[in-house]
Amino acid sequence: MRFLARMVVVSFTLPGSAPAVGQPEAAAPLFDRGRLLATGGVSTVEGAGGGGLVPWALITGYATRDGVGVTGFGTAVVARDMNLYVAGAGIGLFDRVELTYARQWFDTRGVGAKLGLGQGYTFEQDVVGAKLRLLGDAVYAQDSWLPQLSLGAQYKINHQESLVRALGAARAQDAEFYLAASKLLLEHSVLLNGTVRLTRANQFGLLGFGGDRGDRYQPQFEGSVVWLASRDLAFGAEYRTKPDNLSFAKEGDAWDLFVAWFPSKHASVTLAYVDLGPIAGQRTQNGVYLSLQVGF
Repeated sequence: MRFLARMVVVSFTLPGSAPAVGQPEAAAPLFDRGRLLATGGVSTVEGAGGGGLVPWALITGYATRDGVGVTGFGTAVVARDMNLYVAGAGIGLFDRVELTYARQWFDTRGVGAKLGLGQGYTFEQDVVGAKLRLLGDAVYAQDSWLPQLSLGAQYKINHQESLVRALGAARAQDAEFYLAASKLLLEHSVLLNGTVRLTRANQFGLLGFGGDRGDRYQPQFEGSVVWLASRDLAFGAEYRTKPDNLSFAKEGDAWDLFVAWFPSKHASVTLAYVDLGPIAGQRTQNGVYLSLQVGF
């Protein structure tokens, strides 16, 4: 019994006190939210972390280099003649890598009947994305002129292959690549972002990729300007150019004006006026954009 008693070591650690001698310190939490509020951005209509239309160089979520951040979102765009619904999720790994998925439903409403597709015909598309932070730190490197740079890719799978080909698209699946640069000016409460995307998508891929007017990757510019009016409220504008590959449906650029509210690092709400340009031979599609994002 004496031998067994000598083998037993009992230690107690009071709340807030240091670990007992010989015991390891508690591990840092895997899901950490160490970055500043609003620096995770929201989710684009294609799932990437950024604004509503434009991906930023910042990694989704609030995790620092020591943790992981997870987000989920739902978005509705109610335009003049058509609706777009999106749901998806993302994960930010150690403030270095971002992996995302989004499912899109493009409801043609009455336009579907005009085009002979049927009332409320819906196009569906999956978007799988990845982003890698190459260099820079938009949040903490305030004394550097260098922006944060990230390289991203998205693979889009349109589920209406026979239809989009009949409309003139060259394919129903394709990859896109982009380089994003973000600079946060904390002194002025302003975020600037510029993105160059290589794409041949028709209406973000909802009408397929490539067409009779062009089937090569074309560089497109996307930009964001955001003003942090307070700790939890942001106002911004975005602009995104798009290729014009289909003769039957001239395509224009897209832009929005938005306000985003961040009540905590677990949730955000974004409301915007959005203009998607003409779609499927119809007039300019403008309307209301509403998105809810949650995370941990």
